[in-house]
Amino acid sequence: MGWFRTAKQTSSPPSSLVANENPNAPTSNSLHQSASVRAPRAAYLGNGATRNSTPLYYSSFDSGSRNADSAAAREIKCEVLANWLHAKAEEKMWTSGTAGEGVFVKKTKGSYALCPADLETDDSGLYQAIITLNVRIQYGQRLQVVPDFNALQYCQKNMQAAFVASDQALVVWEDEPKRLLERAQSIQDALVQMIWGKDLAQVTDKAVAKSIGLGVKEESEKSWDMFDDTPEKPRKLKLWQSVYTSIAILMLTVAIGSGWRQVAIQQIHEPNWLRMLFLIAIPGQAWLSLFFFQAIIGNLAQVLGSSKSLRTNSKYYSIKPPARLHRDIHGRLPHVTIQMPVYKEGLHGVIKPTVQSIKQAISTYELQGGTANIFINDDGMQILPQEEAIERQEFYDENGIGWVARPKHNPKPTEGEAEFHRRGKFKKASNMNYALRLSLQIEDELAKVERSDKWSQMDENDAYAKALQTVLARRAGEAWADGSIRVGDYILLIDSDTRVPQDCLLEAVSEMEVCPEVAILQYMSGVMNVTNTFFENGITFFTNMIYTMIKFAVANGDVAPFVGHNAILRWSALQGISYNCEQDLFEKFWSESTVSEDFDMSLRLQCEGYTVRLAAYKGEGFKEGVSLTVYDELNRWEKYAYGCNELIFNPLKDWLRRGPFTRLFMVFLTSNMPFPSKITIMAYIGTYYAIGSAWIFTILNYFLIGFFNGWLDHYYIDSFKVYVAIVFIFTLVGNISLGVLRYRVEDRDLFQTLGENLKWIPMLTIFLGGISLHISQALLAHFFSIDMEWGSTSKEVEDITFFEAMRHVGKKFKWTFAFCAVMTATMLVCAYAIQQDWQIRLLIACWPMGTVIVTHALLPIVLNPQLMTFTW
Repeated sequence: MGWFRTAKQTSSPPSSLVANENPNAPTSNSLHQSASVRAPRAAYLGNGATRNSTPLYYSSFDSGSRNADSAAAREIKCEVLANWLHAKAEEKMWTSGTAGEGVFVKKTKGSYALCPADLETDDSGLYQAIITLNVRIQYGQRLQVVPDFNALQYCQKNMQAAFVASDQALVVWEDEPKRLLERAQSIQDALVQMIWGKDLAQVTDKAVAKSIGLGVKEESEKSWDMFDDTPEKPRKLKLWQSVYTSIAILMLTVAIGSGWRQVAIQQIHEPNWLRMLFLIAIPGQAWLSLFFFQAIIGNLAQVLGSSKSLRTNSKYYSIKPPARLHRDIHGRLPHVTIQMPVYKEGLHGVIKPTVQSIKQAISTYELQGGTANIFINDDGMQILPQEEAIERQEFYDENGIGWVARPKHNPKPTEGEAEFHRRGKFKKASNMNYALRLSLQIEDELAKVERSDKWSQMDENDAYAKALQTVLARRAGEAWADGSIRVGDYILLIDSDTRVPQDCLLEAVSEMEVCPEVAILQYMSGVMNVTNTFFENGITFFTNMIYTMIKFAVANGDVAPFVGHNAILRWSALQGISYNCEQDLFEKFWSESTVSEDFDMSLRLQCEGYTVRLAAYKGEGFKEGVSLTVYDELNRWEKYAYGCNELIFNPLKDWLRRGPFTRLFMVFLTSNMPFPSKITIMAYIGTYYAIGSAWIFTILNYFLIGFFNGWLDHYYIDSFKVYVAIVFIFTLVGNISLGVLRYRVEDRDLFQTLGENLKWIPMLTIFLGGISLHISQALLAHFFSIDMEWGSTSKEVEDITFFEAMRHVGKKFKWTFAFCAVMTATMLVCAYAIQQDWQIRLLIACWPMGTVIVTHALLPIVLNPQLMTFTW
């Protein structure tokens, strides 16, 4: 950390500079209330521009891992940086040589490089103030006022600026040393412009201004009146999706009806009432085929349908941001809690960049008048080695992060251990429930505190600290927690590998405040690429395609999905649908009995009359990571398939006692969700059963067509015809329609988008063709109550050799390769080794079977970057 303070001048605001060479150095262990956080890393101090002034600037110097450089190298770096910043400040005539002027650069906790060297011993008191403040800044529109330097440790650190009344100084925090001087200049220009107008303010380079956050307010005001308090008009429900769904159902009915026409004709000529057994197949046939017909209509709508819906707000869709709330008109802005569940992700490679992104958003929101805090639910803290756990705690402390960590899963404790259950097959839901319960227990303790008229923020901080210690003491060391873990009016739920837009919180709370019926505001997301491998790029394309399809459907009137991250949740709505867990006997919010806790949450909220809305006005500002390996992507599909089966069907062992369908599914069928949306959801779920059953039906088709071709009832359609239809609709027409839609709506080059779509056809063909066995495994595992668990997706690249990758492939896909080998041998035997009259060589029998074998065999090999890079 470093500071620089200059002499008082009349021509421009003098300055003080601060930089932080050690981004992970811990700060004090003091606890703060929800809206207050621990001191971060960087600051700017100075007076107002209208009179003699003494600004102070602070920045962090990020050099990667804190253990990367030796102590001697860090010492030299900090000394050089301090001298360079001081020289630059002298060039700008921000110094006069009086006490309290200079630069501080933080090397480690409590250790600074100073320029000039006598800053520590002069009588200005600046050095003592600096060592208690450890903050960083983003530019905004609102600055807080604190009485003196001692009060800085209690200010809103993420606001990243504060006026110090006693010294007539302005303190501002900056994250990057390279932008420190530009930040100083921008603050000076803003203050001059505020007093004398734009003409007298120095014009700051636009690129620099944009990089440090200037222009956020200007852009927002240009498009939307921040002071407009006109009530939002009721949003209309678009009916296009209902029309498209109706046409798809009509086409499905015609298709099934044409099959039964063939049955009727054949029954007249060759009576056989056994063929009426085809009636049993109609429900499954309709369910598995529904998505196919929806795809046909969707493709036509993307090319020929109206695109106006994609440019206007509606009940479930927001493409235009709301009029922003303003604190001076609407009063206190809602408090936002950014909740982030984590597991064993890397601190420096995954968690730290996400936190930096969040803090920029918080900085902007606090400068706009709001408050926010970060709440990490760390499921890895008590599992990781002690050194890594301590490193995480120091990082959380350094960045003012509240966190909760629960014990490891220990259902059968040994002597001296305590029993603890991390419930659920996918532990995210129980992790968040545990942390939220701890937060509510603290609120219960704080509710018992009697507050006098003279109650201050420091009193509130002390009360919170005591409440936290009381709650932790009851758990006798079971729970670990620190920092502010109170939950605000709204929760921004993100993953550990997320990037958020710098200016997103005010728009989010503005929309939630004017639309009290909205419980979840789900943001569209772009993709944050970690590597440049062909597999990650292919999954990026596929993910973007899915989001485009979701956007098109929701804009036309479909209910918005909740994908479990990058969404704003109304905390009061979550509390209103809480339930009492029969196993743990306490209140919970997220379902721990299903791996699709996001769908369960969305459904329960909608049953209570709330709405889920998709927000697209941030474009790809929200970013999420995708699977880096084929193993992770397969696990993701298996988890989704398991979750879909879990939502609809009970395990087979419970059918006699509970019936085949789950209570949640019956609630879904009888809910007030629009009927077309129910059809769409059922069609989506049906795709997993269609994919999972593909290999079974293909084997049956191979033998039926091979042995009995020409003798089968006309109601039967062979797999080759199905294969051709799927290739034509999804591969050919689907990619053309997607390209045209992006050309119409996103103003992208038509031929470029078509070329991009066609480029990924081979990869997606192999992937989607090679997951049938794995999807069926997940479906059958739930039916037969076979235990399956999934951890979090890998967020960082694992560099392994070719032979290590081969061992992983062999272990993971041994049964897949066995299936491919057996079926290949079967096809060879049936083609050459048996009696000629029974040999199977027909193309319509062999091609679908061969496709299944080839795609399953190629999937773990050609789509595996760890193999294809041939790293020895």
